[in-house]
Amino acid sequence: MRKFFSFLAGIMCGLVVGGVAALLLAPMPGTQLQERIGERVDQLKSEIESAVAEQEKRLRAEFERLKEGTA
Repeated sequence: MRKFFSFLAGIMCGLVVGGVAALLLAPMPGTQLQERIGERVDQLKSEIESAVAEQEKRLRAEFERLKEGTA
């Protein structure tokens, strides 16, 4: 479980650092940059949601095994 939270913390830190770097080094106009950042944020959000759903599925399966006493 700690690895999962470390993973999420790493993603959040990466988002912040990447966002700041993109704003400082932007080679395009602001509106294009905003669209690009928005797309990337949506992509990362989707990846995070997938990772959370997968982890939840694993934890539920483990919980069921523990309830049945087969673990």
